Amino acid sequence: MNKNYQKLIKSLHQKKNRQAENLFLVEGTKSVVELLQSNLPIHALFYTENFYATYHKYLAKNTAHQAITSQEILQQQGTLQSNDGAIAVVHIPKPTTFSLKNYALALDDIRDPGNLGAMIRIADWYGISQIICSQNTVDWYNPKVIIASMGSFLRIQPHYCNLADFLTNIETTTYGMFLEGANLHNVEFAKQGIIIVGNESNGISSEVAKTIQQKITIQRFGEAESLNAAMATAIVCDNLRRSL
Repeated sequence: MNKNYQKLIKSLHQKKNRQAENLFLVEGTKSVVELLQSNLPIHALFYTENFYATYHKYLAKNTAHQAITSQEILQQQGTLQSNDGAIAVVHIPKPTTFSLKNYALALDDIRDPGNLGAMIRIADWYGISQIICSQNTVDWYNPKVIIASMGSFLRIQPHYCNLADFLTNIETTTYGMFLEGANLHNVEFAKQGIIIVGNESNGISSEVAKTIQQKITIQRFGEAESLNAAMATAIVCDNLRRSL
């Protein structure tokens, strides 16, 4: 890995540089192998000898710049503390036009990259292919988001927008997650709709709350003050799927 690529990879840790270069990082064996099996265009690939020995058939089909490097270099340049596999520099895909298929998630100011990554993975598990993000939600292509998604980012379409305006103008049923609302176990979900998840500390904003048709809550039986946003999303998605 030459110095120019080392400089590029380091720069892509920051959002402004990802936007300027229109590139992002995919790190770790599992995620890079899934990437190699996708249609996402790759700019450059760097990997260890062991990774090459195991996955050379996938690598041979890819026309991106490639080079063997050491585990130490991968760890120095990337964000993973331990990476004995690979780093890929990937082109950010063009935004797609939103068209609601069955259900989508809408995230109102989710700030934690680990939470967003987990929500992408949860959406993938439950067959939800689109996530609408408020403009203040953490960057989809943040390396920590990509790592936490465990490859699911390849199958979910992101849409960043003014969330309140978007929800005001869309014609579908909207459900918002609140501490007080209809018991999730008793909710009869429509065949199509949007589930809105609020900020980790402050919940759903007042502007977005005005657009919500039905408030829902996960019934509490113990003394915990709240649930992690990603955990709550998984519970709602599971109940949604059981009711459809």
